[in-house]
Amino acid sequence: MNNRPPQGVLSTVGGTPLIRLGRLFADREFDVLAKIEGMNPGGSIKDRASVSMLVGRVRSGDLVPGRSVVVESSSGNLAIGMAQVCGWYGLRFVCVVDSRTTSQNLAILRAYGTEVDMVDRPDPATGEYLPARIARVRELVDRIPHAYWPNQYANELNPRAHHTTMAEILEQAGGPVDYLFVATSSCGTVTGCREYLAEHSPRTRVVAVDAEGSAIFGRPRGPRLLPGHGAAVPPALYRKGVADQVVHVSDLDAVVGCRRLIRREALLAGGSSGAVVSAVERLAPELPPGATCVAVLADRGERYLDTIYDDTWVRDHFGEVAHLWKENDR
Repeated sequence: MNNRPPQGVLSTVGGTPLIRLGRLFADREFDVLAKIEGMNPGGSIKDRASVSMLVGRVRSGDLVPGRSVVVESSSGNLAIGMAQVCGWYGLRFVCVVDSRTTSQNLAILRAYGTEVDMVDRPDPATGEYLPARIARVRELVDRIPHAYWPNQYANELNPRAHHTTMAEILEQAGGPVDYLFVATSSCGTVTGCREYLAEHSPRTRVVAVDAEGSAIFGRPRGPRLLPGHGAAVPPALYRKGVADQVVHVSDLDAVVGCRRLIRREALLAGGSSGAVVSAVERLAPELPPGATCVAVLADRGERYLDTIYDDTWVRDHFGEVAHLWKENDR
């Protein structure tokens, strides 16, 4: 029998815990289970998509260490996940970011040896950074020999990674899952979970948690403070009917959700996780007694210490709002 441990950091991607949020929702007649994706080695659910989009191409010989160059657009977690994969295999990685990318994320990328290409002006036609980042990626791919763009926004291996995420949830829940709450950005997670549920648990209702100001579900674009939640344009991975219900959550609601998570459950989670928690609270009157709800918490909160968890930043953007997360303390 081989008792040797698995090799390398990438072997630890996935298998994240599912825990009950027994304090935050203690007075409710339904259960809320949280999938803690921040326990992935790169700190987020995007580790799964990064492995899915890159590892197979390395093993097939399409990506060759010392020759191939991975070029991708991301402002946060996907970039870090890809930096981790590229670091393990010795692949050169060029990441196109924009001026809203946090200093923590930039520091992490540079620690991995990532070449950071900064876009400091939005697309003139839309006023958004994402189209400008994608245009820059296309320029780099055309110019750099042996460059490969995984294209997280359209790559079907992105959602396929989350068939495993959903399989883990169904197994760990130990019974039926009535509602799945999942945040949206590239739509990889929500699309992949829906695909798996269609075959294995079609009765589970999918609630997509989108940001106010996001254009994914047909609303007009608007300003968004928090990176990694919502999108300026509907991504190619979006599918009509991917969600049974959509809840749009403001930046302030995401902050409040994060602050309540850490005060009541001692969970330091990222912005989209706070949005998911706020979405569960908003739909609470509609959720039937005895229902099992799963909330996907996509990342850890250390990358938000200068924003969501900084009292001065919160006051500057929203005023005196601490009572919103302190009023229910026990």
